[in-house]
Amino acid sequence: MPFRHFLLALAVVAVWGSNFVVIRVGLNALPPLLFAALRFTFAVLPAIFFLKKPQLPWRNLMGYGLLLGVGEFGLLFLAMRGHISPGLASLVIQTQVFFTLFLAMRVTGERVQGYQWLALLLAASGIAVIARHTDGSATPLGLLMVLAAAFSWACANMVGKAAGRVNMLAYMVWTSLFSVPPLLLLSFIFEGQAVMAQGLARADAVTWAAVVWQAVGNTLFGYGVWGWLLARHAAATVVPMALLVPIFGMSTAAWVLGESLPAWKMVAAALVLSGLALNLLWPLRPWRRGVGAAQPVVKG
Repeated sequence: MPFRHFLLALAVVAVWGSNFVVIRVGLNALPPLLFAALRFTFAVLPAIFFLKKPQLPWRNLMGYGLLLGVGEFGLLFLAMRGHISPGLASLVIQTQVFFTLFLAMRVTGERVQGYQWLALLLAASGIAVIARHTDGSATPLGLLMVLAAAFSWACANMVGKAAGRVNMLAYMVWTSLFSVPPLLLLSFIFEGQAVMAQGLARADAVTWAAVVWQAVGNTLFGYGVWGWLLARHAAATVVPMALLVPIFGMSTAAWVLGESLPAWKMVAAALVLSGLALNLLWPLRPWRRGVGAAQPVVKG
């Protein structure tokens, strides 16, 4: 992976990590399914009037929009409304890394190299350290919903990768079109018109800023760049970068919400960073250059 692509991936995971605090702010006023629907509404409008539809089958656009909007964020927002803390949600959602690598092996035939398994083992060890110190901050239902959200994210990764090299900003806008109607319908059915109206009435400038950030920063920039990277690199190279999300999530929660950073969190961070470094730097080691070493896969 070229260094500039690495910096793009780092910017995305920084946005995604800090976003869990933003989600918590938005959920203080808005019911979760309505919040998710508004997020994707702002991603669609007004951009859809200025961006041409990608030359892709409608089923690809619909599949990505449903998996990302309803599957990932509908479930994630529901879980974060009292079932799981922001920091722990930022951790559990990263099981999408393992789901995505498994799907890549089964669907596209990508091979995960030995050093990448070792990198994932190191990172998973860091996640295990964090999970062991949750202190009851999640319910079984919350964990199950976030795991399901992670699997939906992994499936969306595969659909987005199948789209190939397209204008990812336009792709995110047009796929978001398919997220809004089902989320609004689910909100109307399960949250009710009265709760939806009360949420909109309670929403202040901070709430709407959280909605806009969800749409512009997290959806258009974050998933647009992420899909762009997945179209150019093997999933086994790109996806492990998302393991940094809990690091940004914990540090943002500590800064904004005053959550502590005890020694066990620092150990976990070191393990995750070690896994990431191994995954990114092993193919670039100088003593393997020119002797038939496998290089990162870059399309085009």
